Formats: sequence, structure tokens, C-alpha cells
Amino acid sequence: MRTIDSKIIEAELVKLIDDCLKVPDRAVTDILESVTDAPLPQAAARLIAKNNAIAERNGVYCCQDTGQALVMIKLGDEVCCRGLADAVERAVISAYASARKSVADPITRINTGNNAPAVIETELVGGDMRDKLEISFLAKGAGSENMSKLYMLTPADGKDGIVNAVVDAVRSGGANACPPLVIGVGIGGVTETACSLSKRALLRPIGIRHDRADIAELETEILQKVNDLGIGIAAFGGAHTALDAHIEVKPTHIGMLPVAVNLQCHSLRHGTLVF
Repeated sequence: MRTIDSKIIEAELVKLIDDCLKVPDRAVTDILESVTDAPLPQAAARLIAKNNAIAERNGVYCCQDTGQALVMIKLGDEVCCRGLADAVERAVISAYASARKSVADPITRINTGNNAPAVIETELVGGDMRDKLEISFLAKGAGSENMSKLYMLTPADGKDGIVNAVVDAVRSGGANACPPLVIGVGIGGVTETACSLSKRALLRPIGIRHDRADIAELETEILQKVNDLGIGIAAFGGAHTALDAHIEVKPTHIGMLPVAVNLQCHSLRHGTLVF
């Protein structure tokens, strides 16, 4: 059994969250700097890229919506980390100390005042990960999260149904989700499995396809059909409604085909630590 000191994790996670909130995914900025669409979407792309550069250079938040903290943990079954949950909460509170507080009770709407609690999801893993601890952070702003959807398809809907569901989600909400988007698609399991997978899909680097050839092909098809919608950067039209589409899958019941579509705005803020 391997023991990991939760104080070390807390310190590293504070730094990771702070870096993510101030330095959005560089692949996004690189793409935006190279966009050659019509003048209006091209100008919008350059402004977003400039905003990201200013945030990184001056150590300020790249978006006023610093989001709700999602912390996705893969815990090896030979790892012991006492106080892990409390360490994660303290790290979130510390990292968000000077950021906008965006978490409130869903009924009273009273703000918690510290951006806690974080949304913590833990997966017990074995194999090559059995003696490791992996912690991923993803900041989810409301603008894009509000546009995400869950579709309970039937097995007969097949691949075409999956593609149509993603295109439908982007057609109905993509303009309100601060495009250009990164699209996370979760397929399989039960309802919560699909939703979780759709967020985990957003952690994969832009431009990297799934290691299963059939799923990689589906990602490429989805990306093309989404961009064919012509919503474009800042909804000004053009060929860059989405920068990428990533799919994660798990086996599901023979009578189900749950598909979750998680839209992520261009302010893609995520990172991973491995201990």
C-alpha cells in the first residue's frame, strides 16, 4: 500500500487551479491566432486570443466567470491518502480566494462565499494505475454548461442518432455557449455515467483522437457536421463553431444508448496532476 501525504496534494492542486484559471488551453489560443474566416469572426478570434495572452502575461483571470470547480479523481486501489476530500476542498477555497464566487444553494440562491463545495468525482482504478493517484481539474462556467444536454436514445438510433444528437445540441445552444466550442460527448453506462464521461472527454488535448478507430471516425464526423452549421466564432458565422469533439465511452445496457453532450466554451481551463 502506497501512502500519499494530502498536504502535498493540497499545495499542488492550489497551484494547478490558479494556473488553469489564468492560462487557458494554449491549443485554443494557437488555433484562434491562425483563423482566416470572414473579417468579423476573424476579428473576434484575434480578440479572444489577445485576451488570453493578456491574462497569462499579467496573471489575471481569462474569464470573469471562473466557474464551478470540478475535480475528477482516479484513485489506485493500492493508494492510501488520508484527508483527501478535505484537502481538495481547502485547495479549491484557497485557489478561488480572489476569484468571483459562483456557487450558491440551488433553492435559496444564497452564495456559499468561497466557491465550495467542489464537484468531486472519484473512480477506483487498478492495473497500471493501482499505485497512482490522478487528479484532474475542470472549471465549468454557466454559459456553456447550461447548453449541455442528455439524450436517452435507443440502440436502433445507432451512430447516426449519436451524431444527430450532438448536432442538435449545438444547433439549439451553441450560439449561447461562447463559441468556438470544445465538445465533450459521453456514451454508455447509465445517465450519470454518460454525463460524467462527457466532462472527462474535455480533458483530452485538442487534436488528439480516441484510440479506437471507430470512435475516432465518429469524432471527426461530428466535428465536421457541427462546423457545417456555420454558427462560428462568437456566433458571427464561419467554419469554426467547434475546435474539436471528443468522445468517451463505456458499455451500457442492451436496451439503452445514453448520450450526453457537454459544451465547453473557448475558455477551456483544465489540468491534471499525477502522484
